[in-house]
Amino acid sequence: MAFELTINGKPVSVDAPDDMPLLWVLRDIAGLTGTKYGCGMAQCGACTVHVAGQPMRSCITPASALVGQPITTIEGATATGPVAKAVQDAWIAGAVAQCGYCQSGQIMAAVALLESNRNPGDADIDAAMAGNLCRCATYQRIRAAIKTAAATLA
Repeated sequence: MAFELTINGKPVSVDAPDDMPLLWVLRDIAGLTGTKYGCGMAQCGACTVHVAGQPMRSCITPASALVGQPITTIEGATATGPVAKAVQDAWIAGAVAQCGYCQSGQIMAAVALLESNRNPGDADIDAAMAGNLCRCATYQRIRAAIKTAAATLA
């Protein structure tokens, strides 16, 4: 089935089955490989993207269900916007990533949090980042980077 998606502000024609997950449309059809496959069950957060500004797990979301909704990937989020820039800069300054595999999902969740709450407390950070797993256990660095980004935006 052919349909059109809006990915990172640009129209993308997709010829894929109705039930094809957005993750595979992004990676295999659109060529945007920053969004990662982790578990395939929406349990790890590696595949997190924004749909209409809200974080969403792309590994279980049928792409065809997102026609007419803006989709932002890590490539689009880090290209523009003060919140994404503050998060990216804080990630780099804090040396957050070790292996880096989960980081696009972590960054997308952090950007969504700071877009809606510029001064999150620990409980806010915990709630927003819940379900985003890091096998390298950089959770303290992630929390510190989110606080650094929030301070930059204040």
